[in-house]
Amino acid sequence: MNALNTQAIAADQRPVIGVIWMVVAGLLFVGLTAGVKHMGSDIPAAQSAFLRYFLGLIFVLPMLFVVRNERPSLRVWGFFGLRGLMHTFGVILWFYAMTRIPLAEVSAMGYMSPVFISIGAAVFLGERLRMRRLAAVAVAIIGAMVILRPGLRELNDGHVAMLFTSMFFALSYMMAKRTSRDASPTMVVTMLSITVTIGLAPFAFAVWVPVSGAELLWLLMIAGFATAGHYCMTFAFAAAPITVTQPVTALQLVWAVSLGALLFAEPVDLWVVAGGALIVLAVVFIALREHQVKLAEARELII
Repeated sequence: MNALNTQAIAADQRPVIGVIWMVVAGLLFVGLTAGVKHMGSDIPAAQSAFLRYFLGLIFVLPMLFVVRNERPSLRVWGFFGLRGLMHTFGVILWFYAMTRIPLAEVSAMGYMSPVFISIGAAVFLGERLRMRRLAAVAVAIIGAMVILRPGLRELNDGHVAMLFTSMFFALSYMMAKRTSRDASPTMVVTMLSITVTIGLAPFAFAVWVPVSGAELLWLLMIAGFATAGHYCMTFAFAAAPITVTQPVTALQLVWAVSLGALLFAEPVDLWVVAGGALIVLAVVFIALREHQVKLAEARELII
């Protein structure tokens, strides 16, 4: 029990640092989204996604020296490949959705991934879906319906793409959870970047159009935002418990709404804000419950 208390106290001693890291991560992720939005649809979604990951290898490939001594099994390599395929589809659809629907809707609907993870964990991994978590899932689905309002407004293929984006990302994260048992976090992140780059290549080459130097610089900046955002999020998790850092992610919706209005003249849709708030609350609740369950399990093992 002493070891557990020591870890908890160490994490709780730096909550402000954890919040700062998470705020910075959120700003970087919103900057990433705004960058993709700014580029528009001149470059096909598959090609934009490929160039973002290909240029992002500049930041990832040095990690190969860190993981060079790891020897994953053939089964783990298979999971790497399958996860890369799922993430590939998710990334293409995300880039496409960015050109079709407002920033606020992309951000709000993106929060559905943890909800789909909860459902998938119950269906595919046999995890128990307790009543409280089931209620949170129901609230998140209601939030999505508030955003989409089917039958009350015209929906386009961007909304459908964003729903499937969340589903594919949920599958990807579930596979990451499985591979993290047999590979280091650095190996998991590095292999995701490499496999997604390879997976996107044929889709990109099928629709390839000429790219200007300015567009390449934008994509390089987008890749830098994405990489830096993931590192900042990792630092936040290391500095403070999830009970402190998870609620901060709700700020991303605020920033997305603000940037959409200020930079892209997108009207503030109160229905989207309300629906997004419901989804965020549900996701925060699910994260906090999972954290509490893990702490309870750890106490039982120590006792």
